[in-house]
Amino acid sequence: MDKEIRYLNRYIDYLSEIKKFSGHTLKAYAIDIRQFCAYFSEQGLPVSKNTIRDFIAHLYVKSKNKATVARKIYAVKSYYGYLVKTGIQAHNPFDGIGTPKQDKKIPQILTENEMQEFLDALPEANFLQLRNKALFEFLYATGLRVSELTGLRDEDIHFAERLVRVMGKGKKERIVPFHESAAAIMARYLAGRRAEFQGRNDRVFVNSRGGTLSQRSVERILQKVYHDLTLSGRHVHPHLLRHSFATHLLQRGANLRIIQELLGHANLATTEKYTTLNFADLLNTYKKFHPRSHS
Repeated sequence: MDKEIRYLNRYIDYLSEIKKFSGHTLKAYAIDIRQFCAYFSEQGLPVSKNTIRDFIAHLYVKSKNKATVARKIYAVKSYYGYLVKTGIQAHNPFDGIGTPKQDKKIPQILTENEMQEFLDALPEANFLQLRNKALFEFLYATGLRVSELTGLRDEDIHFAERLVRVMGKGKKERIVPFHESAAAIMARYLAGRRAEFQGRNDRVFVNSRGGTLSQRSVERILQKVYHDLTLSGRHVHPHLLRHSFATHLLQRGANLRIIQELLGHANLATTEKYTTLNFADLLNTYKKFHPRSHS
C-alpha cells in the first residue's frame, strides 16, 4: 500500500509539474485511481483484463453514466502508462480495454423567436448595458467561442467590410462577417468605451474598471441578464448562442460547409475541402441566411 501511495503521488506530481494539469483535474485523477486501487485491494483480486472488465461493470452499476466511467478508465489507464514508461510496471493491463462510446448530445439552442426577443429587449441606458447588448449581439452575429470573443482587439474588427479577424483554436486564423445591426451596436459601444476609459485597453470588451473582460464574467453576465429580462430559470451560456447561430443558419438552408468554416470547427481542420471555398460565397451565404441581417 505504501508503494501504491508513493507511485500515485509521483504520478500526480508529474501531471502537475510536467503536464500542467489543473488542480481540479489532478483531484479527479487521484480520486479515480484511488477508487481503482481500493476496489482491487478490498476484493483481493489480481489486476487483469477480466478483473478490469468486472471493475468497469461495477462502475456502471454505481454511476450509470458513460462519461464518468470513460473518465475513470482513462485516468487509470494513463496512470499505468506512466508506470510502464518509468519502468515500474512491465505492461499496461488496460491495453486493449476500450472506453464506452458516448451518447451524442443534441446541442441546446434558443429558438429564433427567443433569440430575437432577448436581443431586442436588451437595454442600453448606461455603459455596462451598452456593453452587454454589444457583447451578446456580436456573439450571435458571429458564432464565436467565448475565448475568441474576449480575446478580440480593436484592430481585429473591420467596420468598412463588416468582418472580424479571429484567432481560433490551434492559433488558426479565420475571417467572420457580421451584419449591419451588430455593426451599429458595436460602433456605439466602442465610442462609449473610448469615452469612459480613454483608450486604456485595446481589448474590445472590457469590464466595469476598463480591464479585460474574462470568459467567466461573460458566462455570469449572460445568465444574469437573461434571467432578469425573461424571468426564466433556464441555464444559458455563451456556447448556447454559438449553437443557436449555427442551427438557425442551417434551418434557413445555409450550406453546412460554409457554416463549419464560419465556426472554425477544429474537427474539420485536417480536411482539405474548405480550401476550395469561395470567400464571396461565404459572405453571400451569411447575408442571405443570418436572421438578424434583415432586421
